Amino acid sequence: MAAPAGVDNTFRKKFDREEYLERAREREKQEHEGRSKSKSKGPPVQRKPLKHRDYQVDLESRLGKTQVVTPIAPLSQQAGYYCSVCECVVKDSANYLDHINGKKHQRALGMSMRVERASLEQVQERFEMLKKRKDPSTFSEQDLDERLLKQQQEEEERKRQRRERKKEKKKEKVAEEPEDIDPDVAAMMGFGGFGTSKK
Repeated sequence: MAAPAGVDNTFRKKFDREEYLERAREREKQEHEGRSKSKSKGPPVQRKPLKHRDYQVDLESRLGKTQVVTPIAPLSQQAGYYCSVCECVVKDSANYLDHINGKKHQRALGMSMRVERASLEQVQERFEMLKKRKDPSTFSEQDLDERLLKQQQEEEERKRQRRERKKEKKKEKVAEEPEDIDPDVAAMMGFGGFGTSKK
């Protein structure tokens, strides 16, 4: 009689350790290659350091003006401040200033957020330029006295003109009063004027 064949009645899965170790090594190798590729996409971009703006930021030209907003208008004509470099619209002046001083805008201009280190000569030149701009000899107490005197004269002139205008208006009112009313009727109605006496 032949021996009955054995039946594998264990429900555990048998793992081939060598096969799974090989798979893990391949996966690690692919991940390592992927990381090294993403890091070295090319040579690093060399950006210029930050520098002063050579233009004046216009924040007040549209102050207090109303504008019709339409959904089909191009970005540059929509309400708010338009940045032509980044092609975006910012709704108010504070956010616009934050945007043009921000990292995204500066990168679009080709600048990094680092500031160039100034040398001793550059600092000395800057001090000299500022001294020339604010020369103390150009301002004196005499200039201040002259300016105050001129301001007082202008104020007196304005007051005098205001008084003359008031006098002219009074004269016009007196001239506009109709003369064809009988004086007795006017006195009965109370048009004689208050505190005025006829001699």
